[in-house]
Amino acid sequence: MKTTRVTEILGIQYPILQGGMLWLADAGLAAAVSNAGGLGVISPMAGMEAQGDPVENLTIQISKAKELTDKPFGVNVPLDLRDSELLMDVIFAFEVPVIVTAAGDPRLYTELFHAQDARVIHVISSVKHAQVAEAAGVDAIVAEGVEAAARNGFDEIPLFSLIPQIADAVKIPVIAAGGIADARGVAAAFALGAEGVQLGTRFVAVEECIAAQAYKDAIVEAGDTDTAITNRALIPTRSLKTTAFSQALLALQEGGATAEEISDFMGHAPSRRGGLEGDLDNGEAYCSSSGGLIKEVLDTNEAIQQLVKGYAEVIKSL
Repeated sequence: MKTTRVTEILGIQYPILQGGMLWLADAGLAAAVSNAGGLGVISPMAGMEAQGDPVENLTIQISKAKELTDKPFGVNVPLDLRDSELLMDVIFAFEVPVIVTAAGDPRLYTELFHAQDARVIHVISSVKHAQVAEAAGVDAIVAEGVEAAARNGFDEIPLFSLIPQIADAVKIPVIAAGGIADARGVAAAFALGAEGVQLGTRFVAVEECIAAQAYKDAIVEAGDTDTAITNRALIPTRSLKTTAFSQALLALQEGGATAEEISDFMGHAPSRRGGLEGDLDNGEAYCSSSGGLIKEVLDTNEAIQQLVKGYAEVIKSL
């Protein structure tokens, strides 16, 4: 797989990033991805109790990651989290080399972390937000299409339309995310102007991920039509629609439920119940539209090597 500005900026072997899955992206997974040549990313809430302290949890996770790898790794912080400022203090104190931000103003912390020689990546889903992030001085952007699992942009732009428009609009490196699970998707994203890829669902279905086995099995069993966008009244979210929870949620939406009624139904941390606890009857199972491409649970190194070797085969075949 080719060297790009993404590999050079982040100091990694392959331009492959692991998504910062809210309850699942712990130090073990991040270290496994980084040790395999990509960029592993920690979520402050990974593995945490539903009412736990994300600041304390992040401190533990970063400390553990530093023990498990000497490679670069990152921390993902949605800027709309209540404790985002305190989380940034922890990241700064530990001198984490890469910070991935989303759902907020990229100007808030970019200059601070650049002063510490850290790299800042911001997740966006439109050309306008890409330009704002570039003006804020971030090192790269993740362009996330509507195919992605979990949160999606309100405009719901498909990735293959989004990548070239953003690549034309900004000069900083573009990392493609949303519906990529194999080497064909990587090659296509690069052909459209991306210089890196971010995968989430593929890294749920690996041995090192702390996701519940029932959740991993549901991803492996998913077909091409088995995901749907739910929760449009609050934040558009892509999940498996084959679970009892999603079926009930879709029925509520189709019945004209209000945002308040949907919020009451979802309760606190539904993606934790589904993803970490494996309660697919009462919890949400995030999954990108690439679920139908994932046929088995692999170890992390094998998953990355399939992308790397497969990419070379795809390029050769062209």
